[in-house]
Amino acid sequence: MKSDDMILKAAIVHILDSSMGIPVLSDQLMEAGPDFSDFLKAHIEAVTESDDVKHCRFSEASEVKELLENCTPENFVETSKKLAERLYDIMNSNIDIPAADIAIAIFGCAGRDYLAFLKMNYKTSYTHTTRETESGNSNEIILQRALLPGQGQRLSEAFVVDLSDGSILLAEKKYEVNGEKQFYFSELFLECHAPLSQKSKLDIVTRAMEQVARKYYGEEDAKKQMEIKEVICSELEEEGELKVSSVREKVFPDSPEMLKELDEKLERYNMSYETVQPKNEKTIKKFQTQRLTTDTGIEIRIPMEEYRNPEHVEFITNMDGTISVLIKNIGTLTSR
Repeated sequence: MKSDDMILKAAIVHILDSSMGIPVLSDQLMEAGPDFSDFLKAHIEAVTESDDVKHCRFSEASEVKELLENCTPENFVETSKKLAERLYDIMNSNIDIPAADIAIAIFGCAGRDYLAFLKMNYKTSYTHTTRETESGNSNEIILQRALLPGQGQRLSEAFVVDLSDGSILLAEKKYEVNGEKQFYFSELFLECHAPLSQKSKLDIVTRAMEQVARKYYGEEDAKKQMEIKEVICSELEEEGELKVSSVREKVFPDSPEMLKELDEKLERYNMSYETVQPKNEKTIKKFQTQRLTTDTGIEIRIPMEEYRNPEHVEFITNMDGTISVLIKNIGTLTSR
Protein backbone atom coordinates (compact mmCIF):
# COMPACT_ATOMS: atom_id res chain seq x y z
CA MET A 1 0.00 0.00 0.00
CA LYS A 2 1.35 3.41 -0.96
CA SER A 3 0.90 6.37 1.37
CA ASP A 4 -0.47 8.54 -1.46
CA ASP A 5 -3.40 6.11 -1.81
CA MET A 6 -4.34 6.18 1.88
CA ILE A 7 -7.03 8.32 3.49
CA LEU A 8 -6.60 8.61 7.26
CA LYS A 9 -10.01 8.58 8.97
CA ALA A 10 -9.24 8.30 12.70
CA ALA A 11 -6.18 7.92 14.92
CA ILE A 12 -5.40 7.53 18.60
CA VAL A 13 -2.22 7.05 20.63
CA HIS A 14 -1.76 5.10 23.89
CA ILE A 15 1.38 5.02 26.07
CA LEU A 16 2.52 1.52 27.06
CA ASP A 17 5.52 1.98 29.33
CA SER A 18 5.80 -1.00 31.68
CA SER A 19 8.12 0.95 34.00
CA MET A 20 5.13 3.18 34.89
CA GLY A 21 3.07 0.27 36.24
CA ILE A 22 -0.08 1.16 34.29
CA PRO A 23 -0.83 2.03 30.66
CA VAL A 24 -1.65 5.68 29.94
CA LEU A 25 -4.67 5.45 27.66
CA SER A 26 -6.17 8.27 25.67
CA ASP A 27 -9.91 8.96 25.83
CA GLN A 28 -9.97 11.05 22.67
CA LEU A 29 -9.01 10.80 19.03
CA MET A 30 -6.02 12.79 17.86
CA GLU A 31 -6.37 15.77 15.60
CA ALA A 32 -4.35 14.36 12.73
CA GLY A 33 -2.86 17.33 10.89
CA PRO A 34 -0.96 16.88 7.62
CA ASP A 35 2.43 16.28 9.30
CA PHE A 36 1.19 13.60 11.70
CA SER A 37 -0.96 12.07 8.98
CA ASP A 38 2.07 11.79 6.69
CA PHE A 39 4.07 10.31 9.59
CA LEU A 40 1.52 7.54 10.18
CA LYS A 41 0.98 6.79 6.50
CA ALA A 42 4.75 6.53 5.91
CA HIS A 43 5.01 3.92 8.66
CA ILE A 44 2.01 2.00 7.34
CA GLU A 45 3.52 1.96 3.84
CA ALA A 46 6.88 0.74 5.21
CA VAL A 47 5.14 -2.17 6.95
CA THR A 48 2.84 -3.22 4.11
CA GLU A 49 5.46 -2.89 1.36
CA SER A 50 8.15 -4.84 3.23
CA ASP A 51 9.09 -8.41 2.23
CA ASP A 52 9.44 -9.12 5.96
CA VAL A 53 5.66 -8.83 6.37
CA LYS A 54 3.65 -12.00 7.02
CA HIS A 55 0.20 -12.71 5.56
CA CYS A 56 -1.88 -14.09 8.42
CA ARG A 57 -5.36 -15.14 9.53
CA PHE A 58 -6.87 -14.97 13.00
CA SER A 59 -7.69 -18.18 14.82
CA GLU A 60 -11.39 -18.59 15.56
CA ALA A 61 -10.77 -18.16 19.29
CA SER A 62 -8.85 -14.87 18.94
CA GLU A 63 -10.09 -12.10 21.23
CA VAL A 64 -8.54 -9.48 18.96
CA LYS A 65 -10.52 -10.90 16.02
CA GLU A 66 -13.74 -10.49 17.99
CA LEU A 67 -12.86 -6.92 19.01
CA LEU A 68 -12.14 -5.91 15.41
CA GLU A 69 -15.25 -7.58 14.01
CA ASN A 70 -17.33 -5.45 16.39
CA CYS A 71 -15.34 -2.25 15.85
CA THR A 72 -17.43 0.72 14.64
CA PRO A 73 -16.70 4.45 14.34
CA GLU A 74 -18.72 4.93 17.55
CA ASN A 75 -16.72 2.44 19.65
CA PHE A 76 -13.30 2.85 17.98
CA VAL A 77 -11.80 4.65 21.01
CA GLU A 78 -12.94 1.92 23.43
CA THR A 79 -11.81 -0.81 21.04
CA SER A 80 -8.37 0.77 20.76
CA LYS A 81 -8.10 0.93 24.57
CA LYS A 82 -8.96 -2.76 24.90
CA LEU A 83 -6.33 -3.64 22.32
CA ALA A 84 -3.74 -1.54 24.15
CA GLU A 85 -4.63 -3.05 27.54
CA ARG A 86 -4.37 -6.57 26.13
CA LEU A 87 -0.88 -5.89 24.77
CA TYR A 88 0.20 -4.08 27.96
CA ASP A 89 -0.70 -7.11 30.10
CA ILE A 90 1.65 -9.23 27.98
CA MET A 91 4.41 -6.60 28.09
CA ASN A 92 4.06 -6.11 31.84
CA SER A 93 4.65 -9.83 32.43
CA ASN A 94 7.72 -10.00 30.18
CA ILE A 95 10.38 -7.38 30.83
CA ASP A 96 12.30 -8.03 27.58
CA ILE A 97 9.45 -6.67 25.47
CA PRO A 98 10.30 -2.99 24.88
CA ALA A 99 8.10 -0.10 26.04
CA ALA A 100 6.36 1.85 23.30
CA ASP A 101 3.68 4.26 22.19
CA ILE A 102 0.88 2.56 20.28
CA ALA A 103 -0.66 4.41 17.35
CA ILE A 104 -3.93 2.89 16.13
CA ALA A 105 -5.52 4.25 12.98
CA ILE A 106 -8.43 3.61 10.65
CA PHE A 107 -7.67 4.41 7.03
CA GLY A 108 -9.11 3.80 3.61
CA CYS A 109 -7.20 2.51 0.59
CA ALA A 110 -8.52 1.42 -2.82
CA GLY A 111 -12.11 1.39 -1.60
CA ARG A 112 -11.48 -0.76 1.51
CA ASP A 113 -11.11 0.16 5.19
CA TYR A 114 -8.16 -1.00 7.27
CA LEU A 115 -7.02 -0.78 10.87
CA ALA A 116 -3.32 -0.16 11.48
CA PHE A 117 -1.74 -1.00 14.85
CA LEU A 118 1.75 0.49 15.06
CA LYS A 119 3.98 -0.33 18.05
CA MET A 120 6.55 2.45 18.16
CA ASN A 121 9.30 1.14 20.42
CA TYR A 122 11.20 3.84 22.29
CA LYS A 123 14.75 4.69 21.38
CA THR A 124 17.29 6.56 23.47
CA SER A 125 19.14 9.64 22.28
CA TYR A 126 20.23 13.10 23.38
CA THR A 127 18.39 16.39 22.95
CA HIS A 128 18.68 19.92 24.30
CA THR A 129 16.74 21.67 27.03
CA THR A 130 16.70 25.21 28.36
CA ARG A 131 16.14 26.22 31.97
CA GLU A 132 15.99 29.64 33.57
CA THR A 133 18.51 30.57 36.25
CA GLU A 134 19.21 33.74 38.19
CA SER A 135 21.97 34.48 35.68
CA GLY A 136 19.77 33.87 32.63
CA ASN A 137 19.06 30.92 30.38
CA SER A 138 21.10 27.73 30.72
CA ASN A 139 21.18 25.42 27.69
CA GLU A 140 21.90 21.80 28.46
CA ILE A 141 22.06 18.41 26.72
CA ILE A 142 19.93 15.68 28.29
CA LEU A 143 19.32 11.99 27.64
CA GLN A 144 15.81 11.31 26.32
CA ARG A 145 14.70 7.68 26.73
CA ALA A 146 11.27 7.83 25.07
CA LEU A 147 11.90 9.06 21.54
CA LEU A 148 9.77 7.57 18.76
CA PRO A 149 11.10 6.01 15.55
CA GLY A 150 11.60 8.49 12.73
CA GLN A 151 9.45 8.57 9.61
CA GLY A 152 12.10 6.70 7.62
CA GLN A 153 12.52 3.87 10.12
CA ARG A 154 10.63 0.61 9.65
CA LEU A 155 8.77 -0.67 12.70
CA SER A 156 9.64 -4.17 13.90
CA GLU A 157 6.17 -4.75 15.41
CA ALA A 158 2.95 -3.74 13.71
CA PHE A 159 -0.07 -5.12 11.93
CA VAL A 160 -2.58 -3.91 9.37
CA VAL A 161 -5.93 -5.72 9.13
CA ASP A 162 -8.45 -5.53 6.30
CA LEU A 163 -11.71 -4.84 8.15
CA SER A 164 -13.79 -6.40 5.38
CA ASP A 165 -12.25 -9.89 5.43
CA GLY A 166 -10.00 -10.01 8.51
CA SER A 167 -6.78 -10.71 6.58
CA ILE A 168 -3.65 -9.45 8.34
CA LEU A 169 -0.29 -8.06 7.25
CA LEU A 170 2.03 -8.58 10.21
CA ALA A 171 5.53 -7.43 11.14
CA GLU A 172 6.97 -8.94 14.30
CA LYS A 173 10.14 -9.76 16.18
CA LYS A 174 11.03 -12.45 18.69
CA TYR A 175 11.43 -11.53 22.38
CA GLU A 176 11.99 -13.65 25.45
CA VAL A 177 8.71 -14.81 26.99
CA ASN A 178 8.75 -17.22 29.94
CA GLY A 179 12.44 -17.89 29.36
CA GLU A 180 12.09 -18.66 25.64
CA LYS A 181 12.32 -16.50 22.52
CA GLN A 182 9.03 -16.41 20.65
CA PHE A 183 6.85 -14.36 18.33
CA TYR A 184 4.60 -13.10 21.11
CA PHE A 185 2.86 -10.61 18.80
CA SER A 186 1.20 -13.33 16.70
CA GLU A 187 1.13 -16.15 19.24
CA LEU A 188 -0.02 -14.35 22.41
CA PHE A 189 -1.43 -10.99 21.40
CA LEU A 190 -3.20 -11.53 18.08
CA GLU A 191 -3.61 -15.31 18.28
CA CYS A 192 -3.11 -15.79 14.58
CA HIS A 193 -1.25 -18.18 12.31
CA ALA A 194 1.84 -16.45 10.91
CA PRO A 195 3.56 -18.22 7.98
CA LEU A 196 7.02 -17.26 6.75
CA SER A 197 7.49 -13.88 5.08
CA GLN A 198 8.73 -13.66 1.47
CA LYS A 199 12.13 -12.46 2.70
CA SER A 200 12.42 -15.38 5.14
CA LYS A 201 11.54 -17.83 2.35
CA LEU A 202 14.17 -16.33 0.05
CA ASP A 203 16.77 -16.45 2.85
CA ILE A 204 15.99 -20.13 3.52
CA VAL A 205 16.34 -21.12 -0.15
CA THR A 206 19.59 -19.15 -0.55
CA ARG A 207 21.09 -20.48 2.67
CA ALA A 208 20.21 -24.10 1.82
CA MET A 209 21.86 -23.82 -1.61
CA GLU A 210 24.97 -22.21 -0.13
CA GLN A 211 25.28 -24.94 2.52
CA VAL A 212 25.11 -27.71 -0.08
CA ALA A 213 27.63 -25.91 -2.30
CA ARG A 214 29.99 -25.45 0.64
CA LYS A 215 29.90 -29.17 1.40
CA TYR A 216 30.48 -30.49 -2.14
CA TYR A 217 32.65 -27.88 -3.84
CA GLY A 218 35.38 -27.32 -1.26
CA GLU A 219 38.04 -25.01 -2.75
CA GLU A 220 35.69 -24.14 -5.62
CA ASP A 221 33.02 -23.02 -3.13
CA ALA A 222 33.44 -19.26 -3.76
CA LYS A 223 32.94 -19.71 -7.51
CA LYS A 224 29.81 -21.79 -6.95
CA GLN A 225 28.43 -19.29 -4.44
CA MET A 226 28.74 -16.60 -7.11
CA GLU A 227 26.96 -18.83 -9.62
CA ILE A 228 24.10 -19.39 -7.15
CA LYS A 229 23.70 -15.66 -6.62
CA GLU A 230 23.73 -15.04 -10.37
CA VAL A 231 21.06 -17.70 -11.01
CA ILE A 232 18.78 -16.29 -8.30
CA CYS A 233 19.31 -12.73 -9.55
CA SER A 234 18.50 -13.71 -13.17
CA GLU A 235 15.38 -15.57 -12.08
CA LEU A 236 14.08 -12.62 -10.06
CA GLU A 237 14.86 -10.11 -12.82
CA GLU A 238 13.35 -12.16 -15.64
CA GLU A 239 10.41 -13.86 -13.92
CA GLY A 240 9.74 -11.55 -10.97
CA GLU A 241 9.63 -14.61 -8.72
CA LEU A 242 11.61 -17.67 -7.70
CA LYS A 243 10.10 -21.09 -8.39
CA VAL A 244 12.09 -23.34 -6.08
CA SER A 245 11.33 -26.55 -7.99
CA SER A 246 12.86 -25.18 -11.22
CA VAL A 247 15.70 -23.00 -9.90
CA ARG A 248 17.18 -25.94 -7.97
CA GLU A 249 17.87 -27.68 -11.30
CA LYS A 250 19.67 -24.60 -12.63
CA VAL A 251 21.89 -24.35 -9.55
CA PHE A 252 22.84 -28.06 -9.35
CA PRO A 253 22.33 -29.49 -12.88
CA ASP A 254 22.95 -33.22 -13.35
CA SER A 255 23.73 -33.71 -9.67
CA PRO A 256 21.10 -35.98 -8.04
CA GLU A 257 23.09 -36.30 -4.81
CA MET A 258 23.26 -32.53 -4.24
CA LEU A 259 19.62 -32.07 -5.27
CA LYS A 260 18.57 -34.75 -2.80
CA GLU A 261 20.43 -33.03 0.03
CA LEU A 262 19.01 -29.64 -0.97
CA ASP A 263 15.47 -31.07 -0.97
CA GLU A 264 15.99 -32.51 2.51
CA LYS A 265 16.93 -29.06 3.81
CA LEU A 266 14.02 -27.35 2.06
CA GLU A 267 11.45 -29.93 3.18
CA ARG A 268 12.04 -28.96 6.81
CA TYR A 269 10.30 -25.68 5.97
CA ASN A 270 7.86 -27.09 3.37
CA MET A 271 9.73 -25.05 0.78
CA SER A 272 10.43 -27.65 -1.95
CA TYR A 273 7.57 -26.47 -4.20
CA GLU A 274 7.21 -22.88 -3.02
CA THR A 275 7.16 -19.84 -5.28
CA VAL A 276 8.88 -16.90 -3.62
CA GLN A 277 7.59 -13.49 -4.73
CA PRO A 278 9.53 -10.61 -3.17
CA LYS A 279 8.24 -7.18 -4.15
CA ASN A 280 10.55 -4.79 -2.31
CA GLU A 281 13.51 -3.49 -4.31
CA LYS A 282 15.79 -3.71 -1.26
CA THR A 283 15.22 -7.47 -1.02
CA ILE A 284 16.21 -8.03 -4.65
CA LYS A 285 19.03 -5.47 -4.65
CA LYS A 286 21.38 -7.61 -2.56
CA PHE A 287 21.48 -10.18 -5.40
CA GLN A 288 22.44 -7.55 -7.97
CA THR A 289 26.02 -7.24 -6.71
CA GLN A 290 28.76 -9.80 -6.17
CA ARG A 291 30.72 -8.99 -3.02
CA LEU A 292 34.02 -10.83 -2.64
CA THR A 293 36.66 -10.82 0.10
CA THR A 294 40.11 -12.35 -0.37
CA ASP A 295 42.14 -14.10 2.33
CA THR A 296 44.48 -11.09 2.19
CA GLY A 297 41.68 -8.69 3.15
CA ILE A 298 40.94 -7.19 -0.27
CA GLU A 299 37.24 -6.50 -0.86
CA ILE A 300 35.78 -6.46 -4.38
CA ARG A 301 32.27 -5.28 -5.30
CA ILE A 302 31.11 -6.21 -8.79
CA PRO A 303 27.70 -5.23 -10.27
CA MET A 304 25.98 -8.35 -11.63
CA GLU A 305 25.83 -7.03 -15.20
CA GLU A 306 29.63 -6.59 -15.12
CA TYR A 307 30.15 -10.01 -13.54
CA ARG A 308 28.23 -11.56 -16.45
CA ASN A 309 30.40 -9.81 -19.06
CA PRO A 310 33.67 -11.74 -19.75
CA GLU A 311 35.01 -8.64 -21.51
CA HIS A 312 35.02 -6.80 -18.20
CA VAL A 313 35.69 -9.41 -15.48
CA GLU A 314 37.50 -12.75 -15.65
CA PHE A 315 38.24 -15.29 -12.92
CA ILE A 316 41.41 -17.31 -13.54
CA THR A 317 42.40 -20.47 -11.68
CA ASN A 318 46.19 -20.58 -11.52
CA MET A 319 48.42 -23.69 -11.71
CA ASP A 320 49.12 -23.51 -7.97
CA GLY A 321 45.40 -23.51 -7.11
CA THR A 322 45.17 -19.79 -6.33
CA ILE A 323 42.62 -17.54 -8.03
CA SER A 324 43.23 -14.33 -9.94
CA VAL A 325 40.53 -11.76 -10.67
CA LEU A 326 41.18 -9.84 -13.89
CA ILE A 327 39.28 -6.57 -14.35
CA LYS A 328 39.53 -5.53 -18.01
CA ASN A 329 38.86 -2.59 -20.31
CA ILE A 330 38.76 0.10 -17.62
CA GLY A 331 38.19 3.60 -19.01
CA THR A 332 38.82 5.58 -15.82
CA LEU A 333 39.81 4.63 -12.29
CA THR A 334 38.59 6.70 -9.32
CA SER A 335 39.90 6.53 -5.74
CA ARG A 336 37.46 7.10 -2.85
